[in-house]
Amino acid sequence: MIADYDFFVIELPEGKLLNEVFENEQDLYLEIGSGKGEFISQYPISHPSWNFIGMEMSEKRIRNCLKKLSIENNHNVRLFRHKADAGIAELFRKESLSGVFIQHPDPWPKRRHHRRRLIQQDFLSALAEIMKPGAQVQISTDHEDYSAWIVEEFLASPHFICLQDDPIQGRYNLDEHIVTWYEEEQRRLGYPPYFMLYKRI
Repeated sequence: MIADYDFFVIELPEGKLLNEVFENEQDLYLEIGSGKGEFISQYPISHPSWNFIGMEMSEKRIRNCLKKLSIENNHNVRLFRHKADAGIAELFRKESLSGVFIQHPDPWPKRRHHRRRLIQQDFLSALAEIMKPGAQVQISTDHEDYSAWIVEEFLASPHFICLQDDPIQGRYNLDEHIVTWYEEEQRRLGYPPYFMLYKRI
């Protein structure tokens, strides 16, 4: 077993919520799609008074994240192996998240697979349930068609407003930006990322 696995990786007992894994009331942020762990290991270091949960479905990716984490530097980070979907509303207290980062969700490019895309109305409604009013969600994708899809889905949602003059931007939209391995690799292949930023009304 990787060192510190038991410290970082959450096993959520039935009836418990992810908010309860931290023994404090610091602002809680969620990263969906932690990949190889660049963001979840680096960004929280600049924000030691915030708590972070990285959500990944793959055990392999969880272990990749663990390679970059240390208890000394990342005391405010936990990882949770779980599929991100509308069921996310059952994992957190209502209106408890201070922010959400969604890093390169699977674009499911074939039309017959579009129903599998993460950004759908049921997911956005569930996300709105657990985000504080005023909390922000940043999304990045290198897939142009999916970025347009995301904008349309958010536009149809009554729970969010766009914080950008142009809803799809070719540059990051926060003061800090962590370049992930995936972003760097896709840029090298000629697929730059698009960034979208929304606020929970």
